[in-house]
Amino acid sequence: MGHDSPRAAMIYQHATTVEDQGIADRLSGLVEAHRGESDEDADPDDDEDDDGPAGALVPAG
Repeated sequence: MGHDSPRAAMIYQHATTVEDQGIADRLSGLVEAHRGESDEDADPDDDEDDDGPAGALVPAG
């Protein structure tokens, strides 16, 4: 890693892990908030989620 000592490397690695977890937590919060908004706005008669078979092969013309 290029650090002067194993201790320095461990301190850096721990700090990076803590920051990564914080980023992941914030992103999860944004996703959950977005899901909550889209659930509230959803029309029960709307079948928008049914877009057909995913990954279906289509002949190239």
